[in-house]
Amino acid sequence: MLKIHFCLFALLILSTAHAAELPSASQQFPDIGSLPDRTAELEALRDSQNGSLIIPAGVYRITSTLTLNLNQERSAIVQPESGPVTLIMDGPGPAIHIKGSHEGTASPKSFEPATWHERTPLVDGIEIVGNHPESVGIALEQCMQPTISRVSIRWCKHGIHLVNRNRNVTISDVHLYENSGIGLFLDDVNLHQINVSNSHISYNRGGGIVVRDGNVRNLQITGCDIEGNMPADDSPTNTANIFLDLSGSKEDKSRSIAEVAITGCTIQHSSNYSGSTFESLAPGGANIRILGKEIWPIDSVTISGNVVSDTSLLVDIQNSTDITLTGNTFFAPNPDFLHITDSKRIIVNGNTFNPRQFERPGRIKLTNSADCLLSNNTFRALKTGDGAIQIENSRGISLTDNILSESDSGVRVKNSHRILVKDWIVSGLPEGVNLIFQDDVSTVETGH
Repeated sequence: MLKIHFCLFALLILSTAHAAELPSASQQFPDIGSLPDRTAELEALRDSQNGSLIIPAGVYRITSTLTLNLNQERSAIVQPESGPVTLIMDGPGPAIHIKGSHEGTASPKSFEPATWHERTPLVDGIEIVGNHPESVGIALEQCMQPTISRVSIRWCKHGIHLVNRNRNVTISDVHLYENSGIGLFLDDVNLHQINVSNSHISYNRGGGIVVRDGNVRNLQITGCDIEGNMPADDSPTNTANIFLDLSGSKEDKSRSIAEVAITGCTIQHSSNYSGSTFESLAPGGANIRILGKEIWPIDSVTISGNVVSDTSLLVDIQNSTDITLTGNTFFAPNPDFLHITDSKRIIVNGNTFNPRQFERPGRIKLTNSADCLLSNNTFRALKTGDGAIQIENSRGISLTDNILSESDSGVRVKNSHRILVKDWIVSGLPEGVNLIFQDDVSTVETGH
């Protein structure tokens, strides 16, 4: 019996290790040890092309960064000459680093005339594969109007890394896949105006699109498939498929995030679909996580028309204001749909919340929050007896014109005031269970 238990334990350890194993280019290119280092060759090509890289078709192993300094003299292009190009990054740092000099905003009045010589650097149509634990695909620094398109990056630490300051960034039709860190990383960057569209950002263990500190405005994420961007095993995590994070600068007002639109995406995985190995994958992970700070909340975010599913918590909003969630389809939480904490003026309108084939609590929680609206939503099969919608230590919360069906409980109100619950259509509650449960100190106004 002891031997059997040991074997089962060993199999679990092996399966965990296998799930957490990080791939590298050596798996695709088993002869990588015999490939020559072609860094110097590509540097010479760059110099002969006045700072651009038009690369002949082939596979190129490099061991240090190919830096394209714009130097207020020129723009730059990185693309194939003809046929596919693969760069194997077999060293630390970015394979491609485009460095400009722009220190202003997006306003024309902030430009030095020479900056226009640097406008619109382009990386297009190449593949970058990592073979070093600290490799990065592409880094952009102090660029104006950079465009990254039709690029595939996998098995690096980070896919695309935006640092220092950039303006008017376009990222489209890219594949950021199975990197050990973050797919698209806005790393303490001063950046206004960035469009991310028509891309697959998947299976990056440290998060899909992550904005950490910095000063970020006008981020649009549209028409993307963003999934599984968290550990592929039972490692606890707080990362997310889309993560707006100011928690690292709690006392610094200069770092802030606002004016974000997340529209028309599928955003999902991983938690429920864990097979027989784990009870759940990436416990603590979220699809969308918005972590503001008390002195400067994240504000003005629209989350609209997305399909969102299959993480521990589908949407996590903390220390934020003026966030709108409308017209989204939410399913397969493990366990909860939505938490709103220490936030104000959150609008949740016209969404569907349905665990679908899973039996899940699917709670919606509002804690220490104020002046929020939940209306015209459908809630189905929320399997929790302690309140499908939970309101605690909050005020000025309006819940109107919702539909609740096949659920084990309704609205629970604790230590909260000016709560309106009106015009609900309710069916399928257990016998003897009312739509509203409130404690003795709360004030709730009700209607039909």
